[in-house]
Amino acid sequence: METSRIVKALAKVTDPNTGQDLITANMVRDLEVDAPNVRFTLELPSLNSEYKSNLNFACQEAILNEYPEADVHVHMMTQADQAKQGPPRALPHVKNIIAVASGKGGVGKSTVATNLALGLKELGAKVGLMDADLYGPSLPTMLGLQGQRPQVQDMYGQPKIKPLEALGMPVMSIGFIIEPEQAVVLRGPRLAGIIKQFINDTIWPPLDYLVIDLPPGTGDIQLTLVQTVPLTGAIMVTTPQEVAVADAVKAMNMFRLPSVNVPILGVVENMSWFTPEELPDHKYYLFGQGGGKKLAKMANTVVLGQVPLVQGIREGGDEGTPVVARDEHPGKEPFLEVARSAARQIAVRNETLGPTQIVSMKE
Repeated sequence: METSRIVKALAKVTDPNTGQDLITANMVRDLEVDAPNVRFTLELPSLNSEYKSNLNFACQEAILNEYPEADVHVHMMTQADQAKQGPPRALPHVKNIIAVASGKGGVGKSTVATNLALGLKELGAKVGLMDADLYGPSLPTMLGLQGQRPQVQDMYGQPKIKPLEALGMPVMSIGFIIEPEQAVVLRGPRLAGIIKQFINDTIWPPLDYLVIDLPPGTGDIQLTLVQTVPLTGAIMVTTPQEVAVADAVKAMNMFRLPSVNVPILGVVENMSWFTPEELPDHKYYLFGQGGGKKLAKMANTVVLGQVPLVQGIREGGDEGTPVVARDEHPGKEPFLEVARSAARQIAVRNETLGPTQIVSMKE
């Protein structure tokens, strides 16, 4: 038996967590081929019994299709510290999960989330974008994906959602599932079910960052998220206006509750000033000044950047081509600065703090 042919057979087996084959995902260890024996170790993110069983049978089937006489021995292992942690965490192949939140609607949170994700991608990272605003999903419009539907893929008898792709990023939104004019009337349990589906039943590839666009305020969606995934941190979006900051404080304080304890990575001040395209050096402070700095001070964090009110930013969102995807646009650099600052803050957070724990809510 040629080792290369065994490798080729295992490359046909898909990891249901990531949608990647076992060879590409670098999960096969210590492969030994001594006819008729084939021995190898699978390094898994968790030793969940159903997950183990599905992969074991899939490996056996793939190799026996190639070599019917093979005697296949599969050893399953995981990192020792992970094995002690009990239930496997969601999205183990995603390094950082970033929530983008605001206190109220209309402050440009979805615009910031989309351009932040594209900015991180432009810095060389692997990035995904999830629209958790189930009441007012904006990403289909902002990324030019209206009317497109995600595919459902069978993974060992379980239906899994394959996210759509936009500008090189995997993207998921309820706006891909319902019609734009449909009213979304959902209560707590249904909201929770959709968020969990977007996390556990979607084939997210290995990512450096998954950016999650939350609805404004605090509510069931925010609570479900912190109960389902360990958030690396939250980024707050506000305008300089006093009323926007007052609402943002309430949303921010939810993440800072001792029972939730999600770090605030920084604040993005959107619509900081108005700059006409024909007068790029002029600044008109339509919504006042200092709101972002004030909010950051309350959370003992930093202002990641100030984004001006530029017509091209709004046009980019409406036309399905966000401003970061447009070369040499005056609105691009502020978002790239936000992305650079966010990447620095995330790196500092990971150096100085341990992983965020999933929240366990008690009745």
